[in-house]
Amino acid sequence: MCSIAGVIDFQNDLRGQGPVLDAMQKSMVRRGPDQQGKYISEHAALLHDRLAVIDIENGRQPMTVGDGLRTYTIVYNGEIYNTDEVRGDLIALGYTFSGHSDTEVVLKSFIQWGEGCVDRLNGIFAFAVWDSREERLFMARDRMGVKPFFYALRRGALIFASELKGLLAHPLVEPVLDREGVLEVVLTGPGRTPGYGVFRDVEELRPGWRGWFDRDGLRTGRYWRLTAREHRDSLDATVDTVRYLVTDAIRRQLVSDVPLGTFLSGGLDSGIISAVANLHMKERGMPLHTFSVDYKDHLKYFHETRFQPTSDTVYIPRLADWLGSVSHVTVLDTLELADGLYEAAEARDLPGMADVDSSLLQFCKHIKPHVTVALSGECADEIFGGYPWFRDEKIRAAEGFPWAQSIQYRAGFLLPEHAAGLDAREYLMEKYRLTLADTDTLDTDSPLEKRMRQMMRLNTDWFMQTLLDRKDRMSMYSALEVRVPFCDHRIAEYLYSVPWEMKDYGHYEKGLLRQAMRGLLPDEILWRKKSPYPKTHNPDYMAEVSRRLRLVMADSRSPLLSLVRREALEALLDDDRSQPWYGQLMTTPQTIAYMLQVDHWMRTYKVRLV
Repeated sequence: MCSIAGVIDFQNDLRGQGPVLDAMQKSMVRRGPDQQGKYISEHAALLHDRLAVIDIENGRQPMTVGDGLRTYTIVYNGEIYNTDEVRGDLIALGYTFSGHSDTEVVLKSFIQWGEGCVDRLNGIFAFAVWDSREERLFMARDRMGVKPFFYALRRGALIFASELKGLLAHPLVEPVLDREGVLEVVLTGPGRTPGYGVFRDVEELRPGWRGWFDRDGLRTGRYWRLTAREHRDSLDATVDTVRYLVTDAIRRQLVSDVPLGTFLSGGLDSGIISAVANLHMKERGMPLHTFSVDYKDHLKYFHETRFQPTSDTVYIPRLADWLGSVSHVTVLDTLELADGLYEAAEARDLPGMADVDSSLLQFCKHIKPHVTVALSGECADEIFGGYPWFRDEKIRAAEGFPWAQSIQYRAGFLLPEHAAGLDAREYLMEKYRLTLADTDTLDTDSPLEKRMRQMMRLNTDWFMQTLLDRKDRMSMYSALEVRVPFCDHRIAEYLYSVPWEMKDYGHYEKGLLRQAMRGLLPDEILWRKKSPYPKTHNPDYMAEVSRRLRLVMADSRSPLLSLVRREALEALLDDDRSQPWYGQLMTTPQTIAYMLQVDHWMRTYKVRLV
């Protein structure tokens, strides 16, 4: 994994803009501390910070090759999991390779197939290729949106980067929030509208999209989407296919030239990945390293809820012992979580999921000394229907985003000048309806089947993207590459057409996945009721973030007070209620912490309102 950035400017000579390009590159060096590289010509500058994982010597970037007529230069962030197959196809066409890096395969795929190269790639990626003769840039992002690609058009130039901080390091991109940006932070955050970069006129290439930039301007378009097909497989055949697709995705993602491990929560998704990885490592005579997170005094304060029925703390050692893995458990304390809120906002470049972010940020810091690559279980819930809102008939029938049913509560925080003329519910409902309108269904779908396809699209396009942002930014801040096997697009494509009756096998959440993995895990793990990412229940955390927010409110210059009403913040601190802010993981303590992140973000990034 790496950071990429660049500028394409046909009106100015970029060879004289060294300091600006250096600033862009240095702003993201944490993503790729191993190697740095630049390609600078009159009208194109491509920048790369590398975290070396595959073919450390021959995978340096920017990488340039020629075909005798022109030269092509690539900057690439990601991993391609069918590299061997694509390389074999290219060798059959006469191509030769200087190493075994996937970067060289992606570049030569583009030379051979042009924009169609992305259709052949199975992986997570964001990349750009400069064609020096035609003077045009091709850019693409993976189907599921695992790797980021932000861009802005300024004075006829295209500026792009893996992270918002890379764009903001360029003097033409300013940290400005217009009204849409304000609403994105208060009504949508920590989620983001697909393709929207929050800052004024900053965009993100959407998942499954590609584009070209040349003297005629920018053109982007979609190359992939979830498409409904008639499902003809029997239940047994479906179970077999799911088992194959999941285990194959995991095995493909275990390729690495550097130390590798897995996240282990004691639950189903990370358990499946760790079990497959463990078999792979045993075949090579090596132990698997597993990494788990816990909180100080967690069992003392944990209380069972509908959404968190059991604590991971009990199951982690059981599963680690069963695997025989080298188990590493990180225990986070209250101050570490609270202090990490600010660093987490800087890693994300936006206010995020509060301590849900900061805990992962701190966790990844503890993992990095042991491994450079780790596999994690994100995205299984979105694809297999694991969240409560998939299975609760009342919630899934309700119009609107199921994780954001507190629209009026959120809107009540806005200052009058931001709320003037605003219908908050309609603001979000319009975004919701656009997603439904873009959801592919079959004429033969029952009302339930149609709704479940809509639910999958809502989750993959919105909620999952928030979690993928979180995983990418929090891990890459410590130069830790985290792979997400359940995000293999083949799994998503297949499951999109599997009927809900099969996905809901046995009326368990992710029942089909559980049935497909019989024998891989102990039954107490395989059939354990879903428990989401753990958060602290320690009352000291609530007290600490409340104390910090009161200090912010005492500062009349606080930028937070230019967005939200003081009275709403006081009620947040004083009222004894547990109103969700963003799904069930963000309730009152996390909402308070989110406001701390907003304040820190606006101060640190010198955000201006217009």
